[in-house]
Amino acid sequence: MKNYSIVRIGNEYVVQAGDQSVLKVASRRRAAQLVTNAAELLDSEPPPPAQLLPLEAAPSIACDSIPDPPEVS
Repeated sequence: MKNYSIVRIGNEYVVQAGDQSVLKVASRRRAAQLVTNAAELLDSEPPPPAQLLPLEAAPSIACDSIPDPPEVS
């Protein structure tokens, strides 16, 4: 991240990447540490690609339906 800034707004610090605000924290030290961590992650090697599971073994994203409880009168 070559183009970032940390701007104080009231009691908070806002990290800006270019013209866009991306993070708000209470401490300037914490903002600087988070920017450093993000830059290290961006510079690191990407993880190896995930292996695709066969369709039958892939987890389902479908919702299970749960019946409503009976009404009590």
